[in-house]
Amino acid sequence: MQKLFITFFYSGLLRPAPGTWGSLAGVIAGVGIYHYIGLETLFMASILLFLASIGVIDSYEAKSNTHDDSSIVIDEVAGVWLAISIALSSWQQLGVDKFGWISVVLAFIFFRILDITKPSIIGRLDRNLKGGLGVMSDDMVAGLFAGLIAAVCATVWVKFGIPVW
Repeated sequence: MQKLFITFFYSGLLRPAPGTWGSLAGVIAGVGIYHYIGLETLFMASILLFLASIGVIDSYEAKSNTHDDSSIVIDEVAGVWLAISIALSSWQQLGVDKFGWISVVLAFIFFRILDITKPSIIGRLDRNLKGGLGVMSDDMVAGLFAGLIAAVCATVWVKFGIPVW
């Protein structure tokens, strides 16, 4: 059950690039949560997933004697949910009637870029924090920044009158 959770229904076992597969699975689940339950729930789910995952990852790492194994993608899921919730919130604030696919795609792309390159504080968190908190924190901060960047891009998109499909 633990492996099912930390690999997000085994999406973290897909190769190559398990983090990207886990993020993509997170996007699909996140869009479903947004569509059926709401934006606020998606945001709160990202925070709850962050908090719940720390202990589960600590336990898994103690059993497997590993740290931040590539199959662990629950951190990507929580981070991408945060990114999507921020990006879609800006889309709603802009008053666009259509679903914000542009924001979702941008949030995913920026999240993956930040998660892979780990610039600035994201990299420091990844290097300096250990255990489940370390695994989860860098992805949540990457999600925060990815969501903000996607929100700015969506705002520019709409303000310049670029057509929304």
